[in-house]
Amino acid sequence: MQNIVVILGMGGTIAGVAPEGQSDLAYQAAQLSVEALIKAAPELTDVPLQTEQVAQVDSKDMTHALWQTLAQRVHHHLLREEVTGIVVTHGTDTMEETAHLLQRVLAPKKPVVLTGAMRPASSRQADGPANLVHAVGVAREPGAHGVLVTMAGTVHGAADVRKAHPHKVDAFSSGDVGPLARFEDDGRLQRRRAWPNGEALGIGVLDQDPAGWPAVEIVTSHAGASGALIDALARSGAKGIVIAASGNGTVHEAIERALHDAQWSGIAVLRATRCGDGAILDPGNAQEPWPSAGALTPAKARVELMLRLMAQPARG
Repeated sequence: MQNIVVILGMGGTIAGVAPEGQSDLAYQAAQLSVEALIKAAPELTDVPLQTEQVAQVDSKDMTHALWQTLAQRVHHHLLREEVTGIVVTHGTDTMEETAHLLQRVLAPKKPVVLTGAMRPASSRQADGPANLVHAVGVAREPGAHGVLVTMAGTVHGAADVRKAHPHKVDAFSSGDVGPLARFEDDGRLQRRRAWPNGEALGIGVLDQDPAGWPAVEIVTSHAGASGALIDALARSGAKGIVIAASGNGTVHEAIERALHDAQWSGIAVLRATRCGDGAILDPGNAQEPWPSAGALTPAKARVELMLRLMAQPARG
């Protein structure tokens, strides 16, 4: 059989259930199997699908070990000639981080589409079935490739996507650059920008025991800040620190002093902005002490720095 779409289940709200008679907000995530999710989407009845339940987890509790397992399973199915694309059903809280990790590690030449839901499967207005149908549609789109996120009829690239609202159905954004594509009312996919490209770090970068992945933490710069958290992280053996900087990458002077000390001791530092949109623009006439994460959110910048540290030995 050719042109198979593989659906990998990871749990999340899309598989969540709320007790009968209670608010949708009272749901428990990761209760339904990926097969049950497909049954709720009759539009997929005649589509050649294969399913695999990789995990059942509320994505707020995502772990490095689960990331490793998911990446390995995605890599396995990408190598299958008969597979045209992969869909991952995933919780929304850490979806942007998982998407960034998969894109940087695999940079797939086939579409790998993450989708989820903002309302549980038990909701009378569940958004999961439509999101799943759209994700399968993107996975079957001729020429599509890279790691993508499809929610509320909109397709985002892994590098740009971020969760921008805590509970709206249309909760995801691509910031200033906008989405890659949208589904029109007639069901057609209208592409607006190119599919994601990039050089893959390779699945081997994740081979080591996840317990040994470098510890990278996020510290926020804010009014009245001190360097105490950074000093504590240095003492605890952290290998990297992402500073969620204010504005265009600015850092409180107390944090700046602590970061200099941390960097001198061998800790890698990466700056991201805590602003919801936009990218850090470094002045051309000054040498910034720490590299910028550009438009990556602090959460994705943490994944980026961790992967860079892990790739260093492999690259010599």
